[in-house]
Formats: sequence, structure tokens, C-alpha cells
Amino acid sequence: MTGADMKTTKKYFWVALSSLAFVAVGCTRSGFGGRSDSQIQADVQKKVNTDGAVSSKVVIDANNGVITLSGNVANDNERNAAANDAAQIDGVSKVVNNLQVAPASAMNTQPPQPALQNTPPPVYEQPRATARSRRRPSPSTSSSSGGDTGLRTTVPNDSGSTGNSAGNGSSGSSNTANNYEPSTPPPPAAPSKITIPAGTGLTIRLNDELNSEKAQVGDVFHGSISTPVTIDNETVIPSSADVEGRVVEVKSAGRFAGQSVLTIELTRLLMNGKSYNLQTDRWTKSGSGRGKSTAAKVGGGAAAGAILGGIFGGGKGAAIGAAAGAGAGTGVSAINKGQQIVLKPETLLNFQMENSITVTPGTSRQGLQ
Repeated sequence: MTGADMKTTKKYFWVALSSLAFVAVGCTRSGFGGRSDSQIQADVQKKVNTDGAVSSKVVIDANNGVITLSGNVANDNERNAAANDAAQIDGVSKVVNNLQVAPASAMNTQPPQPALQNTPPPVYEQPRATARSRRRPSPSTSSSSGGDTGLRTTVPNDSGSTGNSAGNGSSGSSNTANNYEPSTPPPPAAPSKITIPAGTGLTIRLNDELNSEKAQVGDVFHGSISTPVTIDNETVIPSSADVEGRVVEVKSAGRFAGQSVLTIELTRLLMNGKSYNLQTDRWTKSGSGRGKSTAAKVGGGAAAGAILGGIFGGGKGAAIGAAAGAGAGTGVSAINKGQQIVLKPETLLNFQMENSITVTPGTSRQGLQ
């Protein structure tokens, strides 16, 4: 092989080698035999996100190995750190840094809010002729904070309205007051019933006079409770309660012999307008009588009269004297007859219940039914 052929062979060899190099580079750029843009973009994103020096959000785009960074960062240090992170990733051929340095206030700026709808102008309502007939403002009515001028402004029900914020605040409190309806108090609970056991003592005060000389069996008398009755520190029969009773037995003291007797009992209790049947023990009292002493005095008078009559007039005089003496003895006995039992009004008497009753406690006094 000549020298010229050797030069020609070397020339073609280098041309082929260069072609292969260009083909390899092209395959790498196009994804054949190398990393794809999606892989490069993911690696760059991961690198930037894990970098403590970059706290802002960075948008990353990959195209044929060219990485483009966009978005807003707080300072130049973040901007440069993001670019350095992208450049360190395998497969990145170029980094285009479009990051903008912006202050924190601009980064946190909220998107503009849509414009509020135009609200209709307020409607003014003229006051009535007289203050007495002035109508109360409706729930949507706002009064001015400078005093009542007689005008009322009707504000549309728009929660987004920003006008007259102070007026709206006072209107809210006024609306709350106007819309408030006092709740109806619940009805009072029904009074509980209490059973008063047998054996309970009752102290009463008489309203009527009872006299053994005038009373008859079956006569009704009235009284009132003098001492309240309590159970478990609760008054179950107050002093305003009334009672009713009857005469069970009565005897008047005789002129010659026998003693007075008066026996009574309670039959009804009246409390809070209700009547309850009562069974109690019997209260009784006996007065002092004349007995044998009366008969002795009558006999003694007759004997004395007979003796005097015999002395002055013989047998006939004795008979006359005896009759006269007996009459004189009878007159003494009639004058000194036995003691009667008299119970005046306001007299206190004690009874004991023999039956249990269930009552509804109360304090009002009403007439017996």
C-alpha cells in the first residue's frame, strides 16, 4: 500500500469515527441509549425540593436535556441554589434560570377578588305624624349612631356589602333584639301528694262554743289547726287548715243526781279547698255532780219538818211539817245543781288521727265544701 492510500484510509477512518460520535450524541439527546426528559425533570425536582436553601416553589421543565427554571423566589441565594441543583443532575446539558426574585409580600398576594355587585340605593321611609304612632323598625332596619332623627334606612340583605360597616354592626344588634321572642315559662309542676300516717297528733282551736247543757248528740262544731303538722321538715297541714267535728255524747248535770259529760271527735279536714275525711280518737270530759249528797240533803229536810210538825201540831202537824221540810230541801238542791261543761271559742284541744290520709299541701284557706 502506497503512502497516498494510507492517508486516504486514515481520512475515512476519522470521518467514520466522527459520524459514530455524532450518532451517539444524537441518540443520547433523543432518548435512545440515554436518560429521558421525564427522568431528568424528576431528578431535578427531587434535588431542588430536598435542598434546604430553596424554600420557594420552583417550576421545572425539561426539553432535550435543557432545564428551564421558572417561578418566584425570596432572594438571589435561592435562585442560584436552584440552578446549581439542576446542573448537578446527570443528563442536563443546559440550565435556563428564569426564576424571579420577589419580596415575601408579593409572593403571598392573594388573587384579586371579583368586584362586588352594585347594591340598590337605600330606601328612606318617612316617619309618621305622631311619635306615639311611630312604627317599630323592621329586622332589616338600621338606625344612625348619632341619635334618632326619625328616618329609617332599609339596607339590602347582602352579607358581602362593605359599606357603612359601623351602621351594619349596630343594625345586627338591633335585629337580634327585635327578633328575640321571650320563651314561655314552663307550667309549674303539680304539687306532690303526701300521706299523713295514723297516729299523727292534731292540735285545734275551737271556733264555736260547746256547752253540755245545750249541746245535743250529732251537733257539728268547727275549728282550725293551731299547730302546723310537718313531715320531713315539710309542712303538710298548715295553720290555715280548717277542721270539722261532731258531738258524740253529751249529758247535762241533773238537779238531784248525775254528772255532766261531753264527748267530741273530728270528722273532716279542709285544706287548700279540698275536704279529707278524718277518723280521730274522742275527746271527753266529765263534770262534778250532786249524787248521794243531794238525796241526803232532801231526806234530812223532810225528817226535820216532820219532827217540828209533831211538836207543834200532833200527827197532822207532823205530816204537814214533813212536806214542808222536803220542799225546803228540794229548793236547796235546785239552786246548787251539778257543774256543766263549757268549751269557749279559742279553746285548744288535742286529737290523734286513727286513719291515714293523702293530702296535697297548700296554704290558702277556703270555705268548707
